Amino acid sequence: MPESRNAIRQLAERVARIADALERLAPAPGAPVDFDSAEAFVWRADLQSVMRVEQVNRVGLHLLCAIDRLRDMLIENTRRFASGLPANNALLWGARGMGKSSLVKAAHAHINETLASDLKLVEIHREDIETLPALMSLVRTQPHRFIVFCDDLSFDRADMSYKSLKAVLEGGIEGRPENVIFYATSNRRHLIARDMVDNERSSAINPTDAVQELVSLSDRFGLWIGFHNCSQEDYLAMVRGYAAHFGLKVGDDAMRREAIEWATTRGARSGRVAWQFIQDLAGRLGVRIES
Repeated sequence: MPESRNAIRQLAERVARIADALERLAPAPGAPVDFDSAEAFVWRADLQSVMRVEQVNRVGLHLLCAIDRLRDMLIENTRRFASGLPANNALLWGARGMGKSSLVKAAHAHINETLASDLKLVEIHREDIETLPALMSLVRTQPHRFIVFCDDLSFDRADMSYKSLKAVLEGGIEGRPENVIFYATSNRRHLIARDMVDNERSSAINPTDAVQELVSLSDRFGLWIGFHNCSQEDYLAMVRGYAAHFGLKVGDDAMRREAIEWATTRGARSGRVAWQFIQDLAGRLGVRIES
C-alpha cells in the first residue's frame, strides 16, 4: 500500500509538471481587440491577435497613374463589399512595381472617405497564411467589414500552406465570413511556382488531376486584375504627377531626360522606379517629401 500511494503521488507530480510546462509554452491570451481604435491592423500569428497601425504607408489614389481601368475595377468591387453587396475576392497579379499593393491600400482609404464607411484593412503576412482560419474566427463576429490583405503571395516547392487558403476562401464548411473579403497581390498569376506545377505533372499518376489541384487556388479569386509593364509615356506621366504633387521645381525637359536615364540604368519602367527617381530628385533639390 505505501508503494502504491508513493506511485500515485509521483504520477500526480509529473502530471502537474507537464501541465505547468504546457502553460508556459502556450501563448498568453491576447487582450480584447478594439477595432474602433484604428482603420488598419496587422495580424500577429504568435499572439493570435491583431496590432493596430497608427499610420498606413500609402499614396493617394490620384497619384496612381496608367492603371485607370484596373483602379476602377478594384474600387467598384470594394465599394460593393463596403455597401453590403456581393463582391469577389481579388487577386492583383503581374509586373512588379506597378502599384498592386499601393492600389489596395489607396482603394481602402478612398472607400472610407467617399462612403463614410468603417471598412477595416487587416494585413496578414505570407508566412502566417496557415493561421488564416484563426484570423477569420476573430473577425467573423465583429460588426465591422474587413479587407484581409496579403502582399506578395506565392507558394514554392513542398509548401502545402496553400491548402489552408483554399479552404478559407471558398471550400471550408464555414466558408468565408460575410463581413470579410480577401485581397492578395502576386507576381504569379496562378500563385504556384511553375517548376512545382511541372514536377507534379511529370510525377503524378494522373498529370491532369495534379495540375488542376495546384492551379485551382487562383480560381478561388473571382476577380483577377492583371498589371503589365508600362510604356515610356506612362512612366513619364507618373514622374510628372509625383513632381507636381510634391512641388518639385524643375524644367520638364531636364526632368524627362533624367527620368529616362534613371529608368535605363534600372533596366525597367514602373511606378516604383518613378517613385525612386522622385526621391533622388527631391534629395538633390533639397526638398523634403513624405510618402
